[in-house]
Amino acid sequence: MLVTASSRILIKMMNPLLNPLLTVNAVAEKGLIKPLGHHELLLVLLELALLLLVARGLGEFMRRIQLPPVVGELLAGVLLGPSVFGWLLPNLQGHIFPKSQAQSDLLSVVSWLGVLFLLIVTGLETDLNLIVRKGKTALLISLGGIIIPFATGLGLGLFLPDNFLVNPSQRLIFSLFIATAMSISAVPVIAKVLMDLKLIRRDIGQVTLAAGMTDDTIGWILLSVVSGLASSGKFDFQTVLRAIGGAVLFLGIAFTVGRSLMAWMLRWVDDYIGGATASLSALLVLALGAAAFTHTLGIEAALGAFVIGILAGQSPRFSREAGLTLELITSGFLAPIFFATAGLKVDLQQMLAPQTLVIGLVVLAVACFGKFTGAYIGSRVGGLSHWEGIAMGSGMNARGAMEIIVATIGVSLGVLNPQMYSIIVMVAIVTSLMAPPLLRWALSKVSMSQEEVQRLEQEELASRSFIKRIRRILMPTQGGPNVRLAAQLISHLVYQNPVEVTVLFANSDKKPKHKSAKAVATAVKDSTAEAAINAVVEEFHLPADALLQTKVESGQNKAEVILKEASKGYDLIVIGATESQRSRGSLFSLLVDRVVQEAPCATMVVKSNLSQAQKQTKPTVYHKIGHILVPTSGADYNQHAVEVASTIAAETGAIVTLVNVVNRTQREYILFEEQTIHSVTDIARQIVHQQAEVGQGLGATVKTAVLTGIPEFEILKFARNNQVDLIVMGSSVRTVSGRAFFGHRTDAILNKAPCPVAVITLAGIR
Repeated sequence: MLVTASSRILIKMMNPLLNPLLTVNAVAEKGLIKPLGHHELLLVLLELALLLLVARGLGEFMRRIQLPPVVGELLAGVLLGPSVFGWLLPNLQGHIFPKSQAQSDLLSVVSWLGVLFLLIVTGLETDLNLIVRKGKTALLISLGGIIIPFATGLGLGLFLPDNFLVNPSQRLIFSLFIATAMSISAVPVIAKVLMDLKLIRRDIGQVTLAAGMTDDTIGWILLSVVSGLASSGKFDFQTVLRAIGGAVLFLGIAFTVGRSLMAWMLRWVDDYIGGATASLSALLVLALGAAAFTHTLGIEAALGAFVIGILAGQSPRFSREAGLTLELITSGFLAPIFFATAGLKVDLQQMLAPQTLVIGLVVLAVACFGKFTGAYIGSRVGGLSHWEGIAMGSGMNARGAMEIIVATIGVSLGVLNPQMYSIIVMVAIVTSLMAPPLLRWALSKVSMSQEEVQRLEQEELASRSFIKRIRRILMPTQGGPNVRLAAQLISHLVYQNPVEVTVLFANSDKKPKHKSAKAVATAVKDSTAEAAINAVVEEFHLPADALLQTKVESGQNKAEVILKEASKGYDLIVIGATESQRSRGSLFSLLVDRVVQEAPCATMVVKSNLSQAQKQTKPTVYHKIGHILVPTSGADYNQHAVEVASTIAAETGAIVTLVNVVNRTQREYILFEEQTIHSVTDIARQIVHQQAEVGQGLGATVKTAVLTGIPEFEILKFARNNQVDLIVMGSSVRTVSGRAFFGHRTDAILNKAPCPVAVITLAGIR
């Protein structure tokens, strides 16, 4: 009985999705479905080209006059619609934008893609932790932005003249519909304005988005209720419960099970397919599927896309390159089409009738008053300042195409006549045009708190930081002391940043000649791999939520196995230095040399500098780090070494000393007469001071020193005299006779240092 009941519920929920498919099948049975006609295709291509040209052109013009491009994109539709283009050249405008439902639907599909893509990008930019911290404020703003506009809209609907109603006998339903239209906000417009003004990462931007999404969710539930009333003429509790239950169910699943499921799916795609293209495709499949699901539940499709964007943005496996590509596609194509299409529906000529104009201004005034007042009161109750409340009202007042969709639904249900439709569309456009300048003006009066300034500075640092971009680390291992020490260093990095670590044992596929020998070799390989992996895993001290994976892979040779795995989207390869006898004249073994030279990402080579007797008699014990030395000449790879060292120091409490060694002969000073030893020393001080700021920004205690002499000698001397526990160096890699060569100075420090050494190199620096 339970199974049967569940099946009935599932079928009922899927009916809205299945009905169109069944209709198509019924048509197909009567004959072949005709493809899109030549003329229809020509028109839609011409419409898209014209909309994009005018929208982007006006958007760039608005940018030049210090207004957000979204203002120009909305005006583009008004210019190309019946208000301007249709007034000047009505025949041509009618040919390009015919009043055909089928043709309009083609453009609407592209417009809806713009809505969904814009909300996915908005989700990727949304800081869920910040929204949770500001959740009470966002909820209060949302409630204020719903209750007061709903009340004022309801009162307005009860007193409008009869000729603005389709059926005066159903004034209550009409009033409820107007009240709902007044309550809606346009999250896509709000998001685009915040992006254009570079405010989306501000506290006020994140709270506005949170309040806007809550506002819209409640608004679309109200719309579902009112639509049910309009269809049946009575309250439909089933529609109400379905909408509310669907929203709660979806959000509950998304932010519990959905979070883990999203992380698993993106990890699977990254492991077995890899690349930004696969990551982008996976995101779009999930977002469009979620949008279809929320639409089926009777709530707004955009909510599903927005939530998937949030979950993807939190996943360490989602490709940042894929996110940037999606943002470019959205801002360069789909979003301008969406905003311009919204403007196409405006016919300002209908507003010129005196009574319509007066009523339109009254509706606009009531709409603005309700949203501003409601959002402002909610902001003040939520603890925001006066100007923050005004800024919140300015942002929440934007209605955009969401209200146009509401108006379209109202016409289709027979609730709105053409006059009221034009008025509501006018309100949507005007409020969206008001939002950017009002928001900019209000926020110019808002001073950022010290906490917000620090957060934004940290985010700016993170956007340029090498260490903050590391999400996946690959650690090839054969179980030696160098890689075991490397595991300890990586543990400190993982505590400071959310990182996935994969420990890889690489096998060579060299096959023994005899079957018995093959069986023995396989057993030896298995036990060797297990021992090597366990030796490294034992050295990790990772947080409980850290992800540690182990792999055993085989290939023609070990270097190829490592490089093949590294090509699957890793950000850093951490490898132990020579664990066996290296060939004469080389710094590392052939395997390490090749990995360093051909790595598709940054590498860190760790050398423990234990004596041969220590390597053979005892395993690596926990290496306490109290003092880290970083030699620097100011190059990019030196700064990366500073970041690694500072991140380790922030976790261990160690002190970082940045050292620059001045090494100029008297002959060089004579050659460059404009410089003296003092000016060169000043430059050295500036270098270490600038990089010290980077280290301090990562939470480390940083000291600086400028030495004079032969660099490798002075660095080694400083390390011995100051009880340095770890040297971290950045270096470029050159190929000499097919071998990796870091330079004589780096080689000397690696071989003669009295403590462990880690060398950071970057992909592409050769």
